[in-house]
Amino acid sequence: MVNVNKINGENLAFLKGVDVNKRDFIWSLGLFGTAIGAGILFLPISAGVGGVAGILFMFVLAFPMTYFSHKGLAMFVYEGSDDKDITAVADEFFGKGLGFLVTFLYFFAFLSILLVYAVTLTNTVEAFIVSTLNISVPSRVVLSGLLMLILMVVAQYGEELVVKVMSFLVFPFIASILLLGLYLIPKWSGGVFMTHQGDIFKMIKSMFFIIPVMVFAFNHSPIISSMVVAQKKTYKEDAKNHISKILLFAHVLMVAVVVFFVFSCAMTFTPLDFVKAQKANYTILSYIEESFNAVMFRDIAPIIAIIAITKSFFGHYLGTKEGLVGIVRRIPALANTSKRKLDFIALMSIGLISWLVAIFDPNVLSMIELLIGPIIALILFIMPAVSVFKIPALEKYRSFSTYFILVFGILALSAIVVEIIREL
Repeated sequence: MVNVNKINGENLAFLKGVDVNKRDFIWSLGLFGTAIGAGILFLPISAGVGGVAGILFMFVLAFPMTYFSHKGLAMFVYEGSDDKDITAVADEFFGKGLGFLVTFLYFFAFLSILLVYAVTLTNTVEAFIVSTLNISVPSRVVLSGLLMLILMVVAQYGEELVVKVMSFLVFPFIASILLLGLYLIPKWSGGVFMTHQGDIFKMIKSMFFIIPVMVFAFNHSPIISSMVVAQKKTYKEDAKNHISKILLFAHVLMVAVVVFFVFSCAMTFTPLDFVKAQKANYTILSYIEESFNAVMFRDIAPIIAIIAITKSFFGHYLGTKEGLVGIVRRIPALANTSKRKLDFIALMSIGLISWLVAIFDPNVLSMIELLIGPIIALILFIMPAVSVFKIPALEKYRSFSTYFILVFGILALSAIVVEIIREL
């Protein structure tokens, strides 16, 4: 029997044999908050297109893909000397040349995602003000400026506050996703079992293209380095044990919530419904509203989206800041700048760039996703796996999981490349 202690107590036993203290619990929610964002609203559609095969494929692979890949990245950072973040560890293991390339890709990928969230948050809040609150919206310059100012004010108080805000936002998001899944139960029709009438090619194709979607939907790599460094500073020799507990609890929680939500959607709609939603570029919320004339979703959907985007923004901010600081430190004139000043430079630079992009509302989001997809696959799957074979300090981690994440990293990368070719 699982023993669950009070959150305000010293220990939290959420999993049998796994004691998670309050600090670890907050970090686990921070990981959950970074990972489970707007992407989950597209995952049921991508999985459902393949019918029962696509759903089962996601169920079987969701946990190992998420856990093995992020554990590999965490151990990559952990094995670096002292309390170095991923940018410094990349220099240590690969040398300054290749290390800078890793740092640049790390920064570019998360900045791109951050800008997507900045634009999407502005659009969502603007639509909510007009459609739901029925009041005049301020100019886009003012609205986006206010939103970015609020986000940056929270961010300036440091990593601890950012993680706490993210962990606080996780609870309403988990509740909303679970309630949506429960709302659909009376409407279950066994739609997932209405497959493609034996069309094996379509099922294999759908399973192939769901891999990069799963990488996006469960990705929380931007916060992994910050989490590992924080544990090394706090727990010293016992840091590895706490890192493992944080990862295990976070991944069990996120997979359980997502699997229930996706299964409920799959039992409600048929693969043909999901194909229709995919072609219309709908989120699952939009498709539920249209299918059942559920007017309440017009009010609920923006709130859920705002919560999802905000917490994911903060998680990706930590990774973006880390990458930018790593790049700035390589400038000779700024090499000896204090951490406080570097953090302020990063805060102002990221805030300003996010504001400008949100103002201009570029119509390039799909291209940005196609650009960041390969980079995430490289950083989260391929780099940690290859490092195990190339870096002596990491050889002890070579196991089945190493080959697993390498194979699925290559599959994710190839799926994205195929999608880019189709878009051209």
